Amino acid sequence: MDSSKKCVAVIDQDLPIGIIANTAAILGCTLGKQIQEIVGEDVVDQDKRQHLGIINTPLPILAASKDQIKEIYQTANEEYEESMMLVGFSDLAQRSKSYEDYTKKMAGTLADNLNYLGICLYGDKKEINHLTGSLPTLK
Repeated sequence: MDSSKKCVAVIDQDLPIGIIANTAAILGCTLGKQIQEIVGEDVVDQDKRQHLGIINTPLPILAASKDQIKEIYQTANEEYEESMMLVGFSDLAQRSKSYEDYTKKMAGTLADNLNYLGICLYGDKKEINHLTGSLPTLK
C-alpha cells in the first residue's frame, strides 16, 4: 500500500461493546470492497495450509463522541470529497430490517439527520491526521 495513504476508523465511544464490534466489522467489509489493494495476498503456513489475505496496513480504531463523528464526516465530505474515501455506518442503517428497507429509509432522510455510529476514512495521511489526529484509541 502507498505509504502516503492512511486508514482509520472512528467509532462512537458511548456505544455498547456489541454495537462497537458490529460497526467495526461493517466498516471493514465496505473498506475491503472499495479499496481492494488494502487486503494482502493469501499466505501459506509451514504445514502448507492456506490463510486468506488480511488487511496489509494498520487500521487504528479511534474513539469519539457522536457529535465529533458527525463533524468529521461533514468536514471530510465537504473538504476532501475528491481525495478521501469515506464510509459511514449510521443508526438508520443499524435499525433497518433489510438492505431494501435501508435504501428506502435513506432516500427519505436528509444528510443532516443521519447519526453515525462510526466512520472509516482512507486517503492522504496528512488530511486524515488533520481530521483525526487528536482522537484517542478506542479502549
